[in-house]
Amino acid sequence: MNSKSNELTPSEEILEAQAEIVETFELFDDWADRYQYIIDLGRGLPDLTEAQKSEENRLKGCQSQVWIDTEIRGDRLHFDAISDSAIVSGLIAMMLQVYSDRRPAEIIATPPDFIKEIQLEEHLSPTRSNGLSAMVLQIRQVAVEALAAINAARGT
Repeated sequence: MNSKSNELTPSEEILEAQAEIVETFELFDDWADRYQYIIDLGRGLPDLTEAQKSEENRLKGCQSQVWIDTEIRGDRLHFDAISDSAIVSGLIAMMLQVYSDRRPAEIIATPPDFIKEIQLEEHLSPTRSNGLSAMVLQIRQVAVEALAAINAARGT
């Protein structure tokens, strides 16, 4: 691919956002404090409009109600999301910190390694872990579809 925005190379911006999350988690002594931090992150998310809370935007595969609304802004994907669960909203906030307002190719090329680094899945219930995986898959799938649409429009 000859366009920089379509190169499948890891994004420094995304890697930096992930490193910030890892560094923040290292500040906490135990998982009770980390859970509280995650909940506080979720409380900071803006609510979605009723139109954004559509069935089309509802995430499948998550026990909690989760809505992810995607908007293309220039060559980047912007995500707004919320859950009816405080801790899930916090997980969403972390995913948005990492992936919102990034180019589709960057999202695809930069997996969410911070999840493993902070041992998040090991400390979530199986249903929340499955929901987090569904969230990651949804964001990455939207990026794949957006990149395909961009390439089709450019004839590449």
